[in-house]
Amino acid sequence: MWAKLSSSGMTYNYDLLVIGAGSAGLAAAKRAAKLGAKVAIIEQNQVGGVCVNRGCIPKKLTGYAAYFAPLFADAEKFGWSVEKVAFDWQAFVAARDQEIKRLHQVQHQGLTEAGAEFIAGSTTFVDAHTLEVGDRTLTADYILIAVGGQPILPDIPGIDLAITSDQMFHLQQLPAHLLVIGGGYIGVEFASILHDVGTKVTIVDRESHILSGFDDELRVRVQQGLTQRDIAVLCDTTVKAIKSVSKQLQVTLSQKTSEPCHVDMVLCAIGRTPNLEKLNLEKVGVDLQGKAIAVDQNSRTSQANIYAVGDCTNRLPLTPVARAEGQIFADTVFGQKSNSLDYDNVPSAVFSRPEAAGAGLTEAKARERYGEDAVECNTIEFHSLYQRLAQSAPPNWMKQVIHRQSNKVVGVHLVAEHAAEMIQGIALAIKQGVSQQGVEQMIGIHPTVAEEFFT
Repeated sequence: MWAKLSSSGMTYNYDLLVIGAGSAGLAAAKRAAKLGAKVAIIEQNQVGGVCVNRGCIPKKLTGYAAYFAPLFADAEKFGWSVEKVAFDWQAFVAARDQEIKRLHQVQHQGLTEAGAEFIAGSTTFVDAHTLEVGDRTLTADYILIAVGGQPILPDIPGIDLAITSDQMFHLQQLPAHLLVIGGGYIGVEFASILHDVGTKVTIVDRESHILSGFDDELRVRVQQGLTQRDIAVLCDTTVKAIKSVSKQLQVTLSQKTSEPCHVDMVLCAIGRTPNLEKLNLEKVGVDLQGKAIAVDQNSRTSQANIYAVGDCTNRLPLTPVARAEGQIFADTVFGQKSNSLDYDNVPSAVFSRPEAAGAGLTEAKARERYGEDAVECNTIEFHSLYQRLAQSAPPNWMKQVIHRQSNKVVGVHLVAEHAAEMIQGIALAIKQGVSQQGVEQMIGIHPTVAEEFFT
């Protein structure tokens, strides 16, 4: 086996071993291999990680399927005659799963073309340079941990009767009534999607409004949009217990005035936690920060040759962030090109109906940073041309958060058609320090939803 003399004077099998073939690990492995390093990436499940197999991709595809529901509902107003509309869940699942298989092939091909080796198996540390994978012992100069996260389950009676987002993509049939525990973006997206394909949905959230962490007004407007579509949203509420009763699930809530809910399925979507249990990190002295791996600005852990990126750290748990962290790690360690990631202006979106997105500071964060009187906000509410003819609601809404002294736009938040597509260009403008005057001088494309941002 080829080996390289490391900077420490030791001989190892590889320059880099990557644990986890999700977005972060794949990006790091391919970039490091292309830079000339001998790389192997280890994965105990399917290549692609949560994003490809149990997250972004299958969820977005399911969202596309659900998006046809409002189109069919509006079609008559645009001159179409839609006599019979039916949704075949099994047919869609077969098509979706075929696309996932194609992505697996693409990812494996990408590793091969980059020159990185793929190793299937579960991993544990033996020492700071040694991993055990099944009956194999592998050594490397550098080791990158990119194992992602797993769903959290609360400690309540009967929680074993609930499913998590991981199981949502293996449903054989759709439930008649779904109760979602958690009003974060994962819970809200699944609630919106399943409602559109015919499921009755109830969301239970312990906060005063759903989508904690997003701009407060955005949270209110998305919640209003969901309730207008007859999705029940119970805030300031927790689930106390779940039990099986007559082929249904009886869910007891914290509100004393609430009767127990009787539903067909409970989805627990209260968040995710780093997937670190089997790695044996304590043996190699990798420090944790809470339940996540502690890293410095270069993604280095407390062990000089061990790095960590993606959702197993305490940074933004977003796929493009994880991918960027993996690429920057490889560039820094193997490309001698020091770089860092700007976490302040990363855009985020909620693929629900209504769709929402934001970039930069929320209004509350801006006032906290600059002072209550140092911030002003411009908002606009409007119906698009499509909505006017379809007579659909709720209206689109946009907010600019502006720092008075510099006149810079420091945050933008949208609840609008195509919000996720619009926010990306806006995020770049915020990052480049665009002023309110600069926004006003921009000419938009007419007629579009995005042009309203410039008015």
